[in-house]
Amino acid sequence: MGEFNFYDIYIPTLLIQALLAYVIFKLLSPLINRLILQGWIIFPNIFNLCFYLMLLLGVHQIFIGLGI
Repeated sequence: MGEFNFYDIYIPTLLIQALLAYVIFKLLSPLINRLILQGWIIFPNIFNLCFYLMLLLGVHQIFIGLGI
């Protein structure tokens, strides 16, 4: 893990990855909410947490693949 230097302010890479995963999560949440309302997802809170963690893992893998 590293950090980015933005005008002498060090920003952790994980913070940027978490924010990017959160934006993706918020963009996909209307689709997830439709599945929740239809009854396809039993425990929505646990599903949302796991879904966010999977998005964070995916964003982290992309950052590793790009060498950032």
